Amino acid sequence: MNAGFGDIVIIEKEPELGRHASGRNSGVLHAGIYYAPDSLKARSCLNGNRLMRAYCLEKGLPLLESGKVIVTRTPDELPVLDELYRRAIANGARVDIIDEKQLAAIEPNARTVERALFSHYTAVVDPKAVLQSLRTDLEGSGRVRLHTDCCLTDIRGGGTAVTSRGEIGFGRFVNAAGAYCDKVARLFGVGEKYRLIPFKGLYRQLRKGAPCTVNGNIYPVPDIRNPFLGVHFTRSVHGDVYLGPTAIPAFGRENYGLLAGIDAEGFGILLEDLVMFLANPQFRSVALSEPKKYIPSFFYRDAARLVKELRPADVEPSAKVGIRPQLVDWETKQLVMDFMVVAEGTSLHVLNPISPAFTSSMDLARTVVQQHFS
Repeated sequence: MNAGFGDIVIIEKEPELGRHASGRNSGVLHAGIYYAPDSLKARSCLNGNRLMRAYCLEKGLPLLESGKVIVTRTPDELPVLDELYRRAIANGARVDIIDEKQLAAIEPNARTVERALFSHYTAVVDPKAVLQSLRTDLEGSGRVRLHTDCCLTDIRGGGTAVTSRGEIGFGRFVNAAGAYCDKVARLFGVGEKYRLIPFKGLYRQLRKGAPCTVNGNIYPVPDIRNPFLGVHFTRSVHGDVYLGPTAIPAFGRENYGLLAGIDAEGFGILLEDLVMFLANPQFRSVALSEPKKYIPSFFYRDAARLVKELRPADVEPSAKVGIRPQLVDWETKQLVMDFMVVAEGTSLHVLNPISPAFTSSMDLARTVVQQHFS
């Protein structure tokens, strides 16, 4: 979207794009199913999906328009499946309630109880290919400068960004810092009542040649009280089938390994996790169940409930892992379920950038420009 602005500077602390959430997500373009109809997630997800699919087609980027099935594991999940259908219809998504025979025609290996949900518009892209294409477009415009290896350290006088590569003056400032969005916001006095708690998303993958069939995406019915979708199957645009992610409380914003990525914040995050464990039943449930999935047998059992055929030998380790930067209202100790866009003076802050943030990104960008920069 061309809004007429020039002299745009993007600062990125890493030497390349996609080192964190934007490049580590599953690549799934969600289709407006899970979100309360009055939420920013609901308003931005489906249109973001359309914009991203159109962009990939225009640029010749990998795109797998495979759809998605959401299956039930027990009869108790059927009312939640029906609620997802109601939300999807309210949000304008194209979905169908299907029976087991119809499910078998779409995903022969998927297992469900009585019925499932089929999402027509769910697709899969290559996030890093999208990022590289966007970089080429932006730099080719002649109006955008991208500074990598450039860390923001302070804001001076309301109009100067102090960085590791010197000072940069600005008229307007957009904070889209992902897992560091809360830190950047606090430099402007924004979001003081929120804390960011990271969750680790581990993946495993199907062994090449495994007999388990996955055509597109097989998801479970989630616990809609939490903003996590559960371990699922996704066929990537390159043909690999990933299982995951988990939602394990992490001890660092970049805690991708067991201990790697734990820094000086680790002890503080541990204390915050303890407070949430005591104060929030939903968080407590996640904290008790998810860490077990570090153990391959527990991870396998969770995934096997979605399909008819899966052997432990079919599942192997994957290097893929991400961090979900979950915002928490520290006054109520509740997980923030929606995106937050907060304007303060000449600054604007995109907070709680969790799923489906990648899907919603192009629509959110248009909304930010139309509402705050027109």
